[in-house]
Amino acid sequence: MKVLPDFLSPQWLLHQLQISSVPLRATALDLAILAGHVLLYPSGIADERRIDLPLSAPPGGPAGVRSDDGPTSTGQPTEHTSTKRSGPTAGETPDTPLRNPHGRSLGHPRAGESTVEHLPPPGQGHRPVVLLHGFVDNRSVFVLLRRSLLRHGWQHPESLNYSLLTCDIRAAAELLGQHIEEICARTGHQDVDIVGHSLGGLIGRYYVQRLGGDRRVHTLVTLGTPHEGTQIAQLMSAHPLVRQMLPHSDVIEELRRPAPGCRTRFVSFWSELDHLMIPVEAGCIDHPDLITTNVRVSGIGHLALPVHPVVAAAIREALDASDETAAGSVESVISVA
Repeated sequence: MKVLPDFLSPQWLLHQLQISSVPLRATALDLAILAGHVLLYPSGIADERRIDLPLSAPPGGPAGVRSDDGPTSTGQPTEHTSTKRSGPTAGETPDTPLRNPHGRSLGHPRAGESTVEHLPPPGQGHRPVVLLHGFVDNRSVFVLLRRSLLRHGWQHPESLNYSLLTCDIRAAAELLGQHIEEICARTGHQDVDIVGHSLGGLIGRYYVQRLGGDRRVHTLVTLGTPHEGTQIAQLMSAHPLVRQMLPHSDVIEELRRPAPGCRTRFVSFWSELDHLMIPVEAGCIDHPDLITTNVRVSGIGHLALPVHPVVAAAIREALDASDETAAGSVESVISVA
């Protein structure tokens, strides 16, 4: 009996079929996520609403409620903070109450409002996490990631919507700096973490490297961010913000300049199936002065990076990582295929 060559064996053919189907599955997942995001998009247009309680409020109910610019109903100013409930994860329904790390229910907030519990003293617990969306997007892209952070003990996930009329990454980075100062003043923390999707990662990096933001940002996580610029930006180069994402734009060249002593840790998640990165390696950070970890995500595309639960778990791990890392680059791989 004639034996087939290894490359024609049933096992080999099955393996090839599985490999060839991965891009199709990733594209289908991106399209499904896009369809869902179109429905959620209107909910993220407005800025976050917060319901703030004094830290001394008992678990059973607040001693007073105040807005961001006024005293509590008892007439006394107080330290305060907030968290926001986002959409349900797999296996849950909108009626499932959100619970804190100790298992206590946070109740059922109304749509668009925040949930608040008995919070730790200012400056304690996880650092606040600032979530930065991509081009022509808004904070709704982080609905699932935000919920993941809340359920795992992060008390201060905060979103920043920059205007659709923004025409300069530098201006958006300055706005980010103002937002971070407000968060630090309000929460009592001295520094924050940032998670930026696509263009949001470039804005966060510009703030850290060029505006002295490394004194405030402990870890910057980027998801599908064109750190080296992307050739696909030529398709929409009429927009000045998109032109700044071209490989040799002034902004990209500024980010290539030396950054000695930069204290921020950088973690970049990129995918070989990200069709908005040309070349795909543009999603990696390659800078000799920066503390970087480049994580290749196998099996998903651009839109899935901020919503996939495997990536969310890796983001939480990156935010919790120790500081014992020297300047240089570390490579890592996770697979969701």
